Amino acid sequence: MNDTHSHERQATRVAYLVNQYPSISTTFIRREIHALERLGHSVTRYAIRRPWVQVVDPEDKREETRTHYVLDLPIYVLLGSVAAVALSHPIRFVAAIRLMLTFFRSAGSLFRHLIYLAEATVIKRWSDRDQITHLHAHFGTNSTTVATLCRQLGGPKFSFTVHGPEEFDRPIQLALGKKIACCEFVVGVSRFGCSQLYRWADFADWPKVHLVRCGLDETYFNFAWTPVPQSPRFLAIGRLNEQKGMPLLIQAAAKLARDHVSFELTIVGDGPLRETLQTLIEQHQLQSRVVLAGWKTGPEIQTMIQQSRTLVMPSFAEGLPVACMESLALGRPVIATAVAGIPELIRSGVTGWLIPAGSVAALCHAMKQAIDTPQKEIERRGNRGAARVRQRHDVRREAKKLSNHIIGLTVSKKRNHHNDPSRRDSALKIFPDDSTTVPFVSSKAN
Repeated sequence: MNDTHSHERQATRVAYLVNQYPSISTTFIRREIHALERLGHSVTRYAIRRPWVQVVDPEDKREETRTHYVLDLPIYVLLGSVAAVALSHPIRFVAAIRLMLTFFRSAGSLFRHLIYLAEATVIKRWSDRDQITHLHAHFGTNSTTVATLCRQLGGPKFSFTVHGPEEFDRPIQLALGKKIACCEFVVGVSRFGCSQLYRWADFADWPKVHLVRCGLDETYFNFAWTPVPQSPRFLAIGRLNEQKGMPLLIQAAAKLARDHVSFELTIVGDGPLRETLQTLIEQHQLQSRVVLAGWKTGPEIQTMIQQSRTLVMPSFAEGLPVACMESLALGRPVIATAVAGIPELIRSGVTGWLIPAGSVAALCHAMKQAIDTPQKEIERRGNRGAARVRQRHDVRREAKKLSNHIIGLTVSKKRNHHNDPSRRDSALKIFPDDSTTVPFVSSKAN
């Protein structure tokens, strides 16, 4: 039996749980869901709430119509769900209350965690109704809190994907280790992300940590190649908040302007720092050079990437930005800070420029180098980047990894050994590369 038929035979009824879905900045979740569906899985979409920002992409609009939203329910329905689960599963409900109080003691308000418990009862009842065999959450924040409580209530086995940086900024407050202990497996989207999960997981839970990268689909891999423009046009993509470092990008642009360097810069995205960035642009008289373009659709972003010479990502904290993958896939190198998982994709002199985070001088220097680099070398770096993205970030390949982990839960294997304390002294296998297996042996075995 070939692998495709094997997947179809063992395909499961999966539900995805996300805080907000769909959203402008999480197209990678949509791609992953679609790839799992192509593998034969039935995927139901659950979300806590509708997106804060109205979606503009036609694909996202279609996803919105297919998603069930917990907070769309009237309050009396939420309370009725709590009562129904409490009466039908009183012992489990008490256990879920105890777990909820554990999360509450880590951080947050009791009222908020009571809401999480109420939301978990809804997901439990929906999962029963939809005959869900596995629940997968994205982000280790409130969506995974709800998934964990749902499991305690007797809901489906669950897993979750951690992206960062929020989970790694607040691992104790988010009870990240407890969530890993309760789940079947946890996904990191980069080697860096996996290393941070190891930090907060009990050693016996390390085998639960798996690498599944965010991926791109054929709309990027089959896109017609276009030559790099001669014009010194830069593009930045991301939410306009502190962690993305956009104010430093404006300062770097101001320095280039003072040095009489010709350039254009377009910033795609929106967020709480938009007014601050607009003020900086006006203070430095950059209105003719820098444009805040707001959010754009996927096809619009593809066109803007192709019309640019280089993507710029001046982030202070990240997981692994999907925008970097998208730019490289379309043959445009990237200037990015050497934080989190970014160095796993961007390599100085090969696929772009890596710079230290927080340095206006280094950012300005890299942008000047990108302007001065011959077009053929820009194209060479872009082509190397495209090959690397195709190799490491094909959503079909990555979704197949996730599918294998989910299917592995349904076959007749004894998985309880992950929770056996004796595993602390036994040999484990950690996977530093996709194709390499290295034995990891406890110091007590030496």
